[in-house]
Amino acid sequence: MDERVLIALGGNAMTAPDGSAAPADQLRAVELAMGHVATLIRAGHEVVLTHGNGPQVGNILLKNQLTSHVVPPVPLDWCGAQTQATIGTMIMNSLDPLPAAVVVTRTLVDPDDPAFADPVKPIGQYFSEDEARRFEQLGQTWRKFERGWRRVVASPRPIEILDAGTAVALMAAGYTIVAAGGGGVPVARGADGRLAGVEAVIDKDHAAAVLARAVRAGVLVIATDVPNAILGYGTADPRPIGVVSVAELREHQAAGHFASGSMGPKVEAALRFVEDGGQRAVITSLDHISDALSGNIGTTVTES
Repeated sequence: MDERVLIALGGNAMTAPDGSAAPADQLRAVELAMGHVATLIRAGHEVVLTHGNGPQVGNILLKNQLTSHVVPPVPLDWCGAQTQATIGTMIMNSLDPLPAAVVVTRTLVDPDDPAFADPVKPIGQYFSEDEARRFEQLGQTWRKFERGWRRVVASPRPIEILDAGTAVALMAAGYTIVAAGGGGVPVARGADGRLAGVEAVIDKDHAAAVLARAVRAGVLVIATDVPNAILGYGTADPRPIGVVSVAELREHQAAGHFASGSMGPKVEAALRFVEDGGQRAVITSLDHISDALSGNIGTTVTES
């Protein structure tokens, strides 16, 4: 058996190239992505998968809003659990006959995380101010953007992947595991010690780094839609990053090379994974994963 690899699939692996999340588009995208994953499994890699769920949760939120006069909207932790099961089922079907299992995964967050006091993560679609005010009456927070009003929620730091032990046990039994989809179902402990879901979304890449260490993966692969992280992105002199040390990548990060809404979380997750003892982290496109693991392409983050 080769090394244990955790692959964090970006939204491009779950939707059509134009971002469409229609069921048929999602299925085609997942089948294409799992073709690459199956190649790694057959080559001897032990694979753990995690994935984004933004468009899928967005669809559920839209249904919530359109039917709120008929049935009460479901909370965000329920949305996350539903999408984990739906996307996980597509992944299992696409990997068949390779054995795979989905773990509906809870991610522990701190109820006192500062993110709860200042929710800034936009989710769902844009609406008019009248619609936004209506949903504020349900306890939601909405803010005005250039294109209209949009709901914003907290995005706290993941502390622990609570169901990582289940994933490890299933891996020992020979299964490829899908876990912590969408960053995991966000839960927090109350004063009485009991767990309860919270209205939040967890960054998928940050959760992937925590999950990778919890399942003792040697390599974290963050699959996105570009072959490498780029210095000077959007300028006249873009430069792809190849093999890079943690210290050097931290310098690039401090210089503002990675946007918070795109490559920033991926770079931070790669850095944290290696700083916490991971062997290496790779940022590359989905169709280059095999070559990236061999060191032939992609941004590879190492300790030194």
